[in-house]
Amino acid sequence: MALQVAGGAGCCGCLPLLGQRRTAAFRPPRAVASEGAAVEDGSKVMLGGSGVAVTKLGIGAWSWGDTTYWNDFEWDDRKLKDAKGAFDASVDSGITFFDTAEVYGAGVSGAINSESLLGRFIKERKEKEGVEVAIATKFAALPWRFGKGSVISALKGSLSRLGVSSVESYQLHWPGIWGNEGYLDGLADAYEQGLVKSVGVSNYSEKRLRDAHERLKKRGVPLASNQVNYSLIYRNPEENGVKAACDELGITLIAYSPIAQGALTGKYTPANPPTGPRGRIYTSDFLSKVAAP
Repeated sequence: MALQVAGGAGCCGCLPLLGQRRTAAFRPPRAVASEGAAVEDGSKVMLGGSGVAVTKLGIGAWSWGDTTYWNDFEWDDRKLKDAKGAFDASVDSGITFFDTAEVYGAGVSGAINSESLLGRFIKERKEKEGVEVAIATKFAALPWRFGKGSVISALKGSLSRLGVSSVESYQLHWPGIWGNEGYLDGLADAYEQGLVKSVGVSNYSEKRLRDAHERLKKRGVPLASNQVNYSLIYRNPEENGVKAACDELGITLIAYSPIAQGALTGKYTPANPPTGPRGRIYTSDFLSKVAAP
């Protein structure tokens, strides 16, 4: 899966959130770069005001090890080889920003945790050459997790699976049913303890984004990013205030599913839709609309 972070607007794989307003999605795109994010140079961009610079292009590792949404419900040696090949090809091309999450490939029979795979790939690559990789991962706001301590505990588990002492970005994967203030305090604690170089959120509305920014600001911690569903056929961030708020507050907007889980690549056609759960979303009828002139 692709990840793009260009001038603050980027892309990566995450939860499958799909919009219903499809007819409006095919208009010509407007500029999408989050104006408040500072660009370091031609190949990298800063994550908000954090000072952390990552490559404009990157890889989302949602599918790695997964057996619930991707990979036709099974993970095998061939798919492992493909994932490793994608990692190496990305690094060879100068793409060194990788996004994962503790819930990717976790807790299901036959699945392998995406963080563990990414950590393994990085270790194997570093044994061959001194490559620097930027890692983003995410905290799952599960209903039974309470308080800032749950964030630190989950983060330490992620760091262990990744085999690193800190990550470039740690994000709240989605807003919790309750306890979000505690989760934000946990992000601030992690930042102050040096376990993360920047903090972010994902799937946050404009109001939640502003509230999170204000709470972290009181701790002196910049909110670096908001990762949301954004592509040429899902343009809601331009309309619901999220992108405008990112521009105003200097928060990098990272867009996940930028190629609509493959629907925009040309790989799938009305006669050849994707298999598994994606096939129920990107149907032949939907793909016909995408291909229409």
